[in-house]
Amino acid sequence: MLLFDFEKPLFELEKKIAELKKFSAEKGIDLGNEVRTLELRADELKGKIYDHLEPWQCAQVARHPERPNFFDYVPYLFEDFIELRGDRHYADDRSIAAGIAVFQGTPVTVVAQVKGKDTKENLQRNFGMPHPEGYRKALRLMEQAEKFRRPILTFIDTPGAACDLSAEERGQGEAIARCLIAMARFTVPVISTIIGEGGSGGALALAAGDLLLMLEHSYFSVIAPESCANILWKDVSRAREASTALKYMSKDLYQLKIVDRIIKEPIGGAHRNHRQSAESIGQALAEELQRLQAQDPQSLRDQRYQKIRAIGVFSEGTVNATETVSPT
Repeated sequence: MLLFDFEKPLFELEKKIAELKKFSAEKGIDLGNEVRTLELRADELKGKIYDHLEPWQCAQVARHPERPNFFDYVPYLFEDFIELRGDRHYADDRSIAAGIAVFQGTPVTVVAQVKGKDTKENLQRNFGMPHPEGYRKALRLMEQAEKFRRPILTFIDTPGAACDLSAEERGQGEAIARCLIAMARFTVPVISTIIGEGGSGGALALAAGDLLLMLEHSYFSVIAPESCANILWKDVSRAREASTALKYMSKDLYQLKIVDRIIKEPIGGAHRNHRQSAESIGQALAEELQRLQAQDPQSLRDQRYQKIRAIGVFSEGTVNATETVSPT
């Protein structure tokens, strides 16, 4: 398992616990009390570390190679998931997986950005950075969901949309814009969940729903901290400094009313317990989906419009920061 610098004290303690267990088994000596004491200390240290992550550390956890991706969650969250491929224009982009499934008895359409687990798969999935055909596939499936009255669940995990020449030639900006326009107009419930990285417009393209949920140690940012540091100071090594200024952690975004709900992760991060993380996501989605489905379709769309328009409203002079924005 990848070890971060801030996890080294925890690693040493867990290593000592493993050594004691091995010694106890080999020598037939009961060291249960000693092991339990160290395990309690390890849990306490783990909580202390992960309850006070710095922004840069949060980005590292969100990028952890063993952090569960969408397909790791599928067996725990959905029944009968059927992946549908292709944008009907150019190709199938494997950095976006989309299809239909059953979520706790409700037929849903699912759209997710997917990173690979190793170098080979990452190359196939373009490291989770979708090309225009990926967003057009997502749009095709979401429009189908609107037609057949299926709720839409999106899962966000991308460092950003593909920014190579071929992506620009095929209309990357236009593909992302069409997703945003469509999501704002849908009359079915739309819930977006950030499960890892949420980078730039590539993430925003699937985040314009009724609700934006976010795993505790994920991040959602207008730009990656390394890119921000490179633009501002021409120095990538200042990424840690940039990450502090970007305010991209879940707690910051919740306070800014950009994120609607933070989903608690297992102690030590989602990569330490996939099942527990999936159960937390499933519980949050079930509660929010039930609430949204009880609303009238037109009022659902109107509320989504107001929610999106209200983001970024600030107080200046006599303007109230919480004032509802009227459609223009």
